[in-house]
Amino acid sequence: ETPPELVADVMDQGIYLAGGGALLRGLDTRVAEATQMAVHIADDPLTCVARGCGKILEELENYERSLVMETYAALPR
Repeated sequence: ETPPELVADVMDQGIYLAGGGALLRGLDTRVAEATQMAVHIADDPLTCVARGCGKILEELENYERSLVMETYAALPR
């Protein structure tokens, strides 16, 4: 259910891995082989998501139209 314009971006630019899992030895190679796409590891993958979220929060008024606002019911325990 991925929008076509997002699929086009991923096909053009490749897959970016972030977070601690991105540092697993050989993960980028395995993903590239499985998807036949370029795979990149984000600069400083351990903190890049938090830093990006911080930038958005600092300038929220500039990003509001790009954000999806949804609420989810709590999962039963």
